[in-house]
Amino acid sequence: MLYEINHLKKIYGERTVLDIPELVLEKGIIYSLQGPNGSGKTTLLEILGLLIPPTSGELNYGNTRIDFVGDNLTYLRREIVMVQQDPVLFTTTVHKNLEFGLRVRGVSKRERGKIIRESLDLVKMHGFVDAEAHNLSGGETQRVAIAQALVCSPKVMLFDEPTSSVDVESQVDIENIIKEINSQKKISIIFTTHNLTQASRLSSRVISLFEGGLTSQRSQNIFNGRIITDGQGNRSCLIQDKINLPAKTEKTGDVKLSIDPAKVMIFPDGEPVFGENTFVGRLVQMTYEHNGVRAIADIGVPLNILLSRKEARDNRLCVGDELRISFPSDAAEVL
Repeated sequence: MLYEINHLKKIYGERTVLDIPELVLEKGIIYSLQGPNGSGKTTLLEILGLLIPPTSGELNYGNTRIDFVGDNLTYLRREIVMVQQDPVLFTTTVHKNLEFGLRVRGVSKRERGKIIRESLDLVKMHGFVDAEAHNLSGGETQRVAIAQALVCSPKVMLFDEPTSSVDVESQVDIENIIKEINSQKKISIIFTTHNLTQASRLSSRVISLFEGGLTSQRSQNIFNGRIITDGQGNRSCLIQDKINLPAKTEKTGDVKLSIDPAKVMIFPDGEPVFGENTFVGRLVQMTYEHNGVRAIADIGVPLNILLSRKEARDNRLCVGDELRISFPSDAAEVL
């Protein structure tokens, strides 16, 4: 076991930003904390990094109960490092940026050189050892920050939105580096992202958060909507003034509505489909995951759909295909 959480809360003023009854994370795995802005994923990451204490509840790291006081906290922080979303490097060379932490720990000069070379090799930055850090691009800065964390020989690496501020080419490089760190160094990795496709592609397990709590796969299809009532008193949810769905709710006004991606069914164009929640859409993306296929269809809004590999294969799906899409009423829920 890597982490165990029980009844953990983080409260700022009167606002509860995190409320997790129970969560267990295992060693050696890549986890993603996925959710929209304000879902609590960065707060959870900072608690796991022992950077901020929870307001209440229990956090265990391995066999150690974390009380966020005492000398053992300093020791444990040496095993857990965080790479920030927008890392800041010293205004000096890449080598000296990586060397600083090793000097503080009393590592010999010869050993420092070896560790720095190995870390820069892993992040594909070996040719930048003497470069001035302030001249690096955003993607290069991010990779040096990862190397800076690696030289500390951590057991756990935490990443806050690791690719949010870099270009597309650097995103691919950084994702590959994260996978290599996990496979070569056996370091446990936890990262935050709002990008569901990235979370599914890169991690072994996606932990979805919404408004501070753990949630199911429904969080992958959350839409802003408005409850409207027809002349007969029947209520429905209008999403982005484009899509109208029946809604069993007592709520009024602006709401959030979720659709379970595992309950969405797809049918090739031309096949007759019957049901109240039936739409025509176009397949815009397909991603192979550990346990199946994630498809995204444009039905006026982007809709995530989870399929088995057999379903995807039998339907001969290709990006650009026009599809008919349907889901039962219980797949939609007003939050």
